[in-house]
Amino acid sequence: MTLTHSLLVELFVEELPPKALKKLGESFALTLADSLRVQGLVTVDSVVSSFASPRRLAAHLTNVVARAADKPVSHKLMPVGIALTAEGQATPALLKRLGAMGLDASVVPQLRRASDGKAEALFHDSIAEGATLADALQKALDEALAKLPIPKVMTYQLADGWSTVNFVRPAHGLVALHGADVVAISTLGLNAGRDTQGHRFEAAVHPVAIKEADSYAAQLQAEGAVIASFAARRAEIARQLHEAAAKVGGGVKPIEDDALLDEVTALVERPNVLLCQFETEYLEVPQECLILTMKANQKYFPLLDAAGKLTHQFLIVSNISPADPSAVIGGNERVVRPRLADAKFFYDQDRKKTLASRVEALDRVVYHNKLGSQGARGQKVRMIAAAIAAMLGGKELEAQVTQAASLAKTDLLTDMVGEFPELQGVMGRYYALNDGLPGEVADAIEDHYKPRFAGDELPRNEVGLCVALADKLETLVGLFGIGQIPTGDKDPFALRRHALGVIRILMERNLPLHLDTLLVVAAGVRGFPEEVATQVGAFMFERLSGLLREQGYTAQEVDAVVSQRPQRLGDIPQRLAAVRAFAALPEAPALAAANKRVGNILKKVEGVVEPVSNPYLLQEAAEIALNAALAEVEPVADAAFDAGDYAASLQALAALKGPVDDFFDGVMVNVEDANLRNNRLGLLARLHRAMNRVADLSRLAV
Repeated sequence: MTLTHSLLVELFVEELPPKALKKLGESFALTLADSLRVQGLVTVDSVVSSFASPRRLAAHLTNVVARAADKPVSHKLMPVGIALTAEGQATPALLKRLGAMGLDASVVPQLRRASDGKAEALFHDSIAEGATLADALQKALDEALAKLPIPKVMTYQLADGWSTVNFVRPAHGLVALHGADVVAISTLGLNAGRDTQGHRFEAAVHPVAIKEADSYAAQLQAEGAVIASFAARRAEIARQLHEAAAKVGGGVKPIEDDALLDEVTALVERPNVLLCQFETEYLEVPQECLILTMKANQKYFPLLDAAGKLTHQFLIVSNISPADPSAVIGGNERVVRPRLADAKFFYDQDRKKTLASRVEALDRVVYHNKLGSQGARGQKVRMIAAAIAAMLGGKELEAQVTQAASLAKTDLLTDMVGEFPELQGVMGRYYALNDGLPGEVADAIEDHYKPRFAGDELPRNEVGLCVALADKLETLVGLFGIGQIPTGDKDPFALRRHALGVIRILMERNLPLHLDTLLVVAAGVRGFPEEVATQVGAFMFERLSGLLREQGYTAQEVDAVVSQRPQRLGDIPQRLAAVRAFAALPEAPALAAANKRVGNILKKVEGVVEPVSNPYLLQEAAEIALNAALAEVEPVADAAFDAGDYAASLQALAALKGPVDDFFDGVMVNVEDANLRNNRLGLLARLHRAMNRVADLSRLAV
């Protein structure tokens, strides 16, 4: 039995980009393991562990063999009729092929004859020696480095003074151990050994000599003062953050931010969480500003009280652990103070001008060279928003919507948003309240950007809903109107996000608005033809289909409902539920198939077939019975549909199964008598209309 040992590969480099570190570490380990597995060096029960710290990428694999098993290899040469003469001698073609493989005529007697599925062919069988670990690991390492998701490559010079290489950061060490033995590989001008470096300032020894692959993490932590595992380091930071907050007391908690936690984990090798504070006077500034500057600029963790309000204390994650941390604490407090002072200055200066006084200046801010300024766009948004408000409510709502839409983009001209673009809308709300505007208007100024991402909350009131819809509709129609349509993975103006925002608002708030009407209004305000509205509508229904499938509905269910382009999107969940309930009925498969057949018949008829039939032209018993059944079912199904009870509307159709089956069994539609044919087509059109008000049931046919 082949003995196995653990394998460790570490690349020691200068500080890696923190926002990319997690992905770099995962990619390095997984690609390395996959390549070794393909080459037969790793057993099926091998466990892969990735390590990533600011100055290293490493992978640890259990159960790795020193040499892969030999494998039988069979090469098809050519058909026997081409390879051999009638006397069984090798032809020049066969000899040429053998020569290309490093073989000669002496192997001809050993060649195997077998069918290749078409004709008898000659095969050369041999045994391929398994790859050695050194060769396989060299190939795996080259592949792992080539596939790293490097944000930006840098070029640097090697120690010989002549050679240059390209990599994410200069590399200074390579460790490769199989058990306790060094594996002879090289990369980036480095030869593998067992020595690595620990913490810059706190390592107990320099270098750290790794004894064997399995001692890597423990040695680095004990001798090098480094927690090499990204996951372990992240968990340790989270533990210390909550422990430090608990010592403050009063229900104080560190702000939850996974992206910040990942970034800080990528900045330290051995974390040490310390408590700091700033002057309480800065709490007069909106907490969003202070939180953003502490997180984005300083990578600090603000502390929030039990009510979610910012306190004057915050936590830092230091990379050193001095006996007296006062210098570290004092230094970080000095660094953050100017940031907070800037935020307070911006806030105080911005409040000296009202939002209304900034409207005119929006005319000097370019929105798009083909669509004009932010001021011109704001007027379009205001007109669309006012039209939506008129559909939803009275004059009071329309007045508030008009005011909010007029001021929605004015905070783009403030110093605070100029410094922190992420606060657009948020600062507009604060400044609107400072100007004495109604709370509904202020909330709408912030909320008109919502939903900003998947899972984000929707605007909190009707004013915000109107302005948010108008802003997104204007963006969609405007950019589609000038040909800026998303293609493939390219969506520079986030039009897919805007479309999903409109869909979520209309659907989740169940607004009594028709999508096509909104798009036609928006296109008209922008001066574009209705064709643009139609194009945007098709785009939005594609997004809607994707969203519904993500929510767990089947492709058939979604297709059945969305293909009808229901205009009130708030009805769609009820329609989908009704389709699912209908599909569970025993009559559903036959009715869906019949509906598909009816649709195909009607498609072949020139012109529009009106859904009417003359009972005096009915001759066959089956068509008379279908007409009678429709007369009973239609009023029931239509009444349920009009009441919004889509499930009852579809379930009423179950009574049609027998009459429909009998009709297709006993009645010919396309008879020579034109009056009789047209009457039967009209009867089928009635059936088609009755069956497809909620959804296109033919889409459920197998």
